[in-house]
Amino acid sequence: MLRTNFENDLNKLHVDLDKMCHLVILAIENCIVAFKSGDRELCRDILAGDKVINDMERTIEARCLSLILKQQPVASDLRNVSTALKVVTDLERIGDQGADIAEILLDTDATCPYKMVEHIPNMAHLAKNMVKQSIEAFHQHDLKKASEVKKLEDDMDGLFEEVKVELIQIVNESKETIDLAINFLMIAKYFERIGDHAVNICEWVEFNQTGTVDNYRLI
Repeated sequence: MLRTNFENDLNKLHVDLDKMCHLVILAIENCIVAFKSGDRELCRDILAGDKVINDMERTIEARCLSLILKQQPVASDLRNVSTALKVVTDLERIGDQGADIAEILLDTDATCPYKMVEHIPNMAHLAKNMVKQSIEAFHQHDLKKASEVKKLEDDMDGLFEEVKVELIQIVNESKETIDLAINFLMIAKYFERIGDHAVNICEWVEFNQTGTVDNYRLI
């Protein structure tokens, strides 16, 4: 009976994580649209959605702590719950970075001709895919998929370097675009950080399956 209760509660936890992941993916998608269109109302929606994501983080954390305190899980179950705690933290931070992007866009000229800096949308799409695949790896206990997502970090770093080259060219064409270039550089950096958090999730998938992080055994 206790085992059944634990598994039911753990399933509810994964359902909550799925909902939170959906909101985070939506935030990234909205950031892509807002970047291309300059839609200020959509930016405000992203900021409002971040508050919902923050609330979900607190709810999931409370559920995790309840499972640990009330159910006293064995090592493998404890890894499941501990991993969920780590994953939800990374998801919340991804939501924060989406909100940061929205705030920058609200402070950027919506008619700006440089909105189509080529590699920033590419970074955004890659970040979205990395997050989506990292969550799939978590739910499916898929070490291979987790490893594949981690390899995409090099692609993200390469795109970030391309963005910096693009922005240097823009500034060289007109010194008046320096503030704008800084805004775009920050946006690109936030997308890179989203990719970093997806990699973090994959590392916690590895911990969940093996009990190690970077070959260091924790549980």
